Amino acid sequence: MKLPFIPREEGFFDLFEDSARNMVKAAHCLKELVDNWQDVEQKVNEISELEHQGDTITHKIAAQLHRTFVTPFDREDIAALSHTMDDVTDFIHAASDAMLLYKVDPPGERVKELAGIIVQGATEIEKAMPQLRHRRDLKHILKRCVELNRVENMADVVYRSALAELFSDTKDMARVIQWREIYAHMESATDRCEDVANVLEGVAIKNA
Repeated sequence: MKLPFIPREEGFFDLFEDSARNMVKAAHCLKELVDNWQDVEQKVNEISELEHQGDTITHKIAAQLHRTFVTPFDREDIAALSHTMDDVTDFIHAASDAMLLYKVDPPGERVKELAGIIVQGATEIEKAMPQLRHRRDLKHILKRCVELNRVENMADVVYRSALAELFSDTKDMARVIQWREIYAHMESATDRCEDVANVLEGVAIKNA
């Protein structure tokens, strides 16, 4: 006889939803930063604060995992989901911090495209989190996972185009190195969105 999917301890679900909301805020802040290249330091500081909040939520999940005997799904999946979601926010912060550190020129269209894709990925994750609470909703998570895979594929295409343009349009190697790092951080954020999808898919399949 299967145990109910939802144990009495529901704090994990609340924290996952908090983490996803925080991630979406960070993604929107990054999009606002690259779309409206003003008050750069202030905007990057806002993203830094969201990154710190994400770390706090991740620590809370780890602490709750240590003191909870019966978890809503596999302990390994809880830890993996927590860390991969936090990684998305970390890479958003890394990209914005590099822009400030290197005092780059106003971002071009490829950067804006990548930022928009990150928003899409983070939003899909946020929509998926409440569906973890109920077994009947797990099938909907699989649709979110398909969309997250599509989003990551879009990011790969834009990332490759961005690098090709970067190397063909400039002989300023310092600029090349700076923007290559920023692009890599942004592409890594979308990779982590796909990692979240992989964890969610596993949870949905094992517990449906």
